[in-house]
Amino acid sequence: MASGKTSGHWSMGLLASMDDPELKVTADEKVVVIKDKYPKAKFHFLILPKEKIPNLNSLKPSHLDLLRHIHKKGEEIAGKANKELKFRFGYHAVPSMSHLHMHVISQDFDSPCLKNKKHWNSFTTSYFVDSSEIIRQLEKKGRVEQDGQRANEMLKQDLRCHVCNKAFTTMPSLKAHIVFHNVTKSAGS
Repeated sequence: MASGKTSGHWSMGLLASMDDPELKVTADEKVVVIKDKYPKAKFHFLILPKEKIPNLNSLKPSHLDLLRHIHKKGEEIAGKANKELKFRFGYHAVPSMSHLHMHVISQDFDSPCLKNKKHWNSFTTSYFVDSSEIIRQLEKKGRVEQDGQRANEMLKQDLRCHVCNKAFTTMPSLKAHIVFHNVTKSAGS
């Protein structure tokens, strides 16, 4: 196919993952919750609608109730996973995987799968759009607008700590620094 996205293409893998018993956490009549196959934090889940919605640009005002349900499900999953860690709920502005999915990700970023600047920036810059912002856009404008070029520039930004904004030149130095914040947070709990 000219688009390069055949049914067996890796970008379509989320549809298969929805039925994978190793990844599936829970499901209801509207959504399936799975563990991210390559988690970028200690707790990293994806919530996918059962309705086939390719991406954010495909959303219509009729999807508002579904998006609110997805957000609420994210809060439930985060609460069950860990009550001490902070979580964020959101979408990548330009996702690499086809089929709408919301990330539920703990902010410890403690994972061997977090390997490069693109991984880091996809969750710590405005490339990661909060669920509440997506809902707000859809309520106000009737559609979700993402500037793909601007979003992709976010992935190239310098590495910065998501807690204190300190700059780093390498992922290993950033990851060593993050441990400091995670230990401090645990000690203060």
